Amino acid sequence: MANIRNVAVQMDHISTVKIAGDSTFAMSLEAQARGYKLFHYTPDRLSMRDGKVFAEVEAMTLRDVEGDHYDLGPRERVDLSTMDVVLLRQDPPFDMAYITTTHMLERIHPKTLVVNDPAWVRNSPEKIFVTEFADLMPKTLITKDPGELARFRNEMGDIILKPLYGNGGAGVFHSTRDDRNFTSLLEMFGQMFREPYIAQQYLPAVRKGDKRIILIDGEFAGAINRVPAETDSRSNMHVGGRAEPTELTAREAEICRRIGPALKARGFILVGIDVIGDYMTEINVTSPTGIREVQKFGGADIAALFWDAVEKKRG
Repeated sequence: MANIRNVAVQMDHISTVKIAGDSTFAMSLEAQARGYKLFHYTPDRLSMRDGKVFAEVEAMTLRDVEGDHYDLGPRERVDLSTMDVVLLRQDPPFDMAYITTTHMLERIHPKTLVVNDPAWVRNSPEKIFVTEFADLMPKTLITKDPGELARFRNEMGDIILKPLYGNGGAGVFHSTRDDRNFTSLLEMFGQMFREPYIAQQYLPAVRKGDKRIILIDGEFAGAINRVPAETDSRSNMHVGGRAEPTELTAREAEICRRIGPALKARGFILVGIDVIGDYMTEINVTSPTGIREVQKFGGADIAALFWDAVEKKRG
């Protein structure tokens, strides 16, 4: 086993976690089972002074018991460079607050192993990184120009419009060619977001599911299918999507083979990609989920595979 003793987890507060489907909880529970000491902190408790990175952390003990899943010790100010591993696991939005934490954590990596690599997390926004593999994607437009968006919708017919740096299905709209709310929708997006938006060709195959495929160190580790509710076009489980077991198709295996080297080159230990039909729509590198659902349906123990990979990288 690698020389790992202390693991700090930068995350949304542990009290907000729904443990039945939370990957950060699964990874932390496995770390605890391996004898690592866990420390919890939220991004607002991160500081940098004179080039050193500190956080107000709490020792954390976990239990796989819904409603009684954690204990936290008193806060203490620690130099994060004294930790062996930091898990960068807070949820997006991928905004300047998020990006600033990657700049800070980059100061201690790789002496303290930050997972995923903060510089590459910053430089690989999930809906932009995927465009490096344009032939594996549906037709995609990134812009804030209403004219470009209107032309794209007219060409594609049905499209999906979503924020470029959102997450979890928030702000995702299915717009048809004859949607009379389209102009109003663009006006609303313009008021809400300074950044461009992303529009993609609508894939009818989403009614059969949006597959979450998890890769560890660039290699396939497990997958689940997420089927949207009848009344929704989004398959995200916290907005009503239903998880079901699945297996890789030949096309999905090809996608994993194609992107694996790029993931390894960026030091991404844990990645979740989204695939609808024959097309990859996102490469999730910030805080991908799905670990517990894969195991629930008899798949691999991805939390264990994750720490095996971390131990190997830690040396």
